[in-house]
Amino acid sequence: MRSNRRSDTTASYARTESGPRVQAMDEKGDDLLAVVQAFGLGDLGERMGMTITEARPGCVRGSIPVAGNTQPFGLLHGGASAVLAESLGSIAAGIHAGWGTLVVGVDLNCTHHRAVRDGMVHGTATPLHEGRTVASYDIRIVDDEGRPVCTARLTCLLRTRQEGSEGK
Repeated sequence: MRSNRRSDTTASYARTESGPRVQAMDEKGDDLLAVVQAFGLGDLGERMGMTITEARPGCVRGSIPVAGNTQPFGLLHGGASAVLAESLGSIAAGIHAGWGTLVVGVDLNCTHHRAVRDGMVHGTATPLHEGRTVASYDIRIVDDEGRPVCTARLTCLLRTRQEGSEGK
């Protein structure tokens, strides 16, 4: 039986230059943000300059720069917003399901609201449903001024990893 990751966490508070920030710790005391950052974002996330700034049950936040992620007219590419949304939602699903679970995005829906030419865009993934085999997330992406750029919904299938199935 899979444990509910929400009940296996405790909050700790850290003071940063920008003010207090809540970081979740798993039942072993591991800082989830540090675990996510150590695990990496994959080749695409790295190439896009993605950073994860918060990772805890119920909320994952991250950002990408607009520069380097534009379409030919100099605007943020819609696909870049989709990559940010799917990455944040998948990380949230991994936190919910546990690190030994294979998380597979099966549906991504993005609505683009505003063009962005420079700066950063910032996304926040929050759960719509977190079950045993399926999890869905609402992802809001905003510009540096907090104006909506994209809203997305990601649904993930949660599968128990089989021994010897690494990379399959």
